[in-house]
Amino acid sequence: MDIQSDGEQLICKNCVMDTTDTKIYFDEHGVCDHCKTYYSDILPSWSPDDKGWAHVSKIADNIRREGEGKDFDCIIGMSGGIDSSYLVYLAKEKLGLRPLVFHVDAGWNSQQAVHNIEQIVDRLGLDLYTEVIDWEEMKDLQLSFFKSGVSHIDTPQDHAFFATMYKFASRHRIKHILTGGNYSTECIRNPLEWMYYQSDSRQIKDIHRKFGSKKLRNFPLTNILWHKIYLPYVRGIKLYRPLDFMPYDKEQATQFLVDNYGYQRYPQKHFESRFTRFYESYWLPEKFGFDTRKVQYSSLILTGQMSREEALERLKSPAYDPETIDEDFKYIANKLDITTDELRSYFNGDNKSYQDYKNQMWIYEMGAKALRKLGVEKGGKR
Repeated sequence: MDIQSDGEQLICKNCVMDTTDTKIYFDEHGVCDHCKTYYSDILPSWSPDDKGWAHVSKIADNIRREGEGKDFDCIIGMSGGIDSSYLVYLAKEKLGLRPLVFHVDAGWNSQQAVHNIEQIVDRLGLDLYTEVIDWEEMKDLQLSFFKSGVSHIDTPQDHAFFATMYKFASRHRIKHILTGGNYSTECIRNPLEWMYYQSDSRQIKDIHRKFGSKKLRNFPLTNILWHKIYLPYVRGIKLYRPLDFMPYDKEQATQFLVDNYGYQRYPQKHFESRFTRFYESYWLPEKFGFDTRKVQYSSLILTGQMSREEALERLKSPAYDPETIDEDFKYIANKLDITTDELRSYFNGDNKSYQDYKNQMWIYEMGAKALRKLGVEKGGKR
């Protein structure tokens, strides 16, 4: 089997995923299963063309029709990152929708994120609703995840984002949610051992029960059955991914927003959050050996937005700035009201996985099989 090797790691000859994903496997040509899943499951049914645009335009027509006489006809969760930011522009200017822009402040916004949200919302003349998460509870839960030793320490923030939006939609009888999720930049997903499902409330509760010190009275908890079964099939709340139905080039979209909406770039996907920047650039690769850039770059390689050579060259340098990482440690520690030494003790502690705590993995496995059989789920974590 002819597979390119980088030291001890074996690398796919088509993308840059490697054996830091311990469940990866390669065919006789050295092509990994991530790539093969993209070519066999995603690409044949993906229509980012005129056909796709006609489809999403019909959806928008229906959303507009159902929203007549209301203050807004849909909601869009906006983080300030490129995908959600471009989606807000697309929905208003190209699809003719009147979205309520929904933002969740979990305490980790970067100044760039705040700037980008304000600029785009103001220039498009849209309304912004911001839900602020109880910081004392968020802080306690975040510390619990650090203490647990798992790799997916960004779960509290991610869970708060979508749980809050789903609860808002349910409470206010909103039927249409638009999300910036897309195959163009996310056709390869993070392996489960890197980032476990953020929606597993059983695991969140178990980790917090073992390591937390406060009751989660206000923190928005949801569960997979509630937002995957009850909301769409009982309450009729539908989730759409408009970026999947049009040509979506990350660099072109970013430059467009820079030129027309005063958008400020981030050095990497998801860096609109100060916590996620620290987590994905330093904590995850240095403590666990998981570099999410491999997933992000591989998605861009498969969709023709980056060359494999460019990705390999970028991966030679760390995602974090070695000259400022000490300041990042101080920032995170200060926000969490702990010492830098305490934070470093968690970094040096034993590594654990989602399997070390209670979880609902069986539900995800059962649901994924059903959705793949129905043709709804494409690809996915392993």
